Amino acid sequence: MPQQGCIAVLNAGSSSIKFAVYEAERDGPLLFHGQVEGIGVAPHLKATDADGKSVAEQRWDAGALDHHAATDAILELGRKLLAGRPVLAFGHRVVHGGTAFAAPTRVDAGVLKALAELVPLAPLHQPHNLAPIEAIARAVPHIPQVACFDTAFHRSQPALAQEFGLPRKLTAEGVRRYGFHGLSYDFILTQLGEAMPALARSRLIVAHLGNGASLCAVRDGKSVASTMGFTAVDGLMMGTRTGALDPGVLLYLMERHGMDAHAIEDLLYRQSGLLGVSGISSDMRALRQSSAAEAREAIALFVYRIVREIGSLAAALGGVDGIVFSAGIGENDPRTRAEVAAGCRWLGLEIDEERNRRGETRISTDRSAVSAWIIPTDEESMIARYTRQVIAGS
Repeated sequence: MPQQGCIAVLNAGSSSIKFAVYEAERDGPLLFHGQVEGIGVAPHLKATDADGKSVAEQRWDAGALDHHAATDAILELGRKLLAGRPVLAFGHRVVHGGTAFAAPTRVDAGVLKALAELVPLAPLHQPHNLAPIEAIARAVPHIPQVACFDTAFHRSQPALAQEFGLPRKLTAEGVRRYGFHGLSYDFILTQLGEAMPALARSRLIVAHLGNGASLCAVRDGKSVASTMGFTAVDGLMMGTRTGALDPGVLLYLMERHGMDAHAIEDLLYRQSGLLGVSGISSDMRALRQSSAAEAREAIALFVYRIVREIGSLAAALGGVDGIVFSAGIGENDPRTRAEVAAGCRWLGLEIDEERNRRGETRISTDRSAVSAWIIPTDEESMIARYTRQVIAGS
């Protein structure tokens, strides 16, 4: 692979596209990164270099960009900033790989068609993930593209861990537990494998706690069970998502309040979680600063659900050796980490208050039976690594 080339990564969400460009060599450094946010509302592009210095900023009128046009804007910015240096490949986060895609895959027309067929399994994510792939294929069809899947990391789970108690024909058509945030978990386990291999091979519960939140039980570096299931709304309460919910509640909403699928979707994904319970904000920082009882209740419920699910995953693992905190809340909120740890004292977890306050890598005491760690995640870096591997292999 030519050393002067670059690897570009795009991570598309419902109203934003994050992007990052890296040197092409193995684990090459970041050159610049940024995002277009407010797609469909008030688009705003920001980019910074590896040192955090602003290198570009642009705004558009409301509704001026969809995901395809936002990708075109990112490509144009890349041409300017790279000044002729070639992009050797594009890597993409794709939420759903179904049962067919268990590893990063070079995209061709057949793969793109297969991924589009998975849209019913992730209607709020998959179309946005595929839009940049389509735009790049149209604009620069000669540059290879690689799809990296959030579900792939969890394909190692036992068959029973992936099944619901539904008729077999529904399981056969794809209604099963998939698990998400896999690229984040994969990055964390890769980091641990390089720095602390013995810990990476132990029984771990990894807590990806951000606006989207989930837990994953890991043994010998492989996913055993996860809190997210068929969709990314299952499991923990999140910023605006309910987390696990009795399906009878949905029947009640349909019968008593006349809610259709779209109204229920909006309730489950956008109006609930920390935002819904507090009535104030989906942002943990805002809730921590609030004196309202509703804010305290929302935080308490968030922590309670994490502790409950840690107990479930401990059972799936047959014990726990370590707990890893990551993502926005997990990496930056010592109070949430301390509250979760307090609920896990029965496991033998003991937090060192000073280590936790300072945000050290290890935050448990030396005598703690279960160790606790902070490992920052970096999905874009993981996508870049996989993209290099796939292109080198082809």
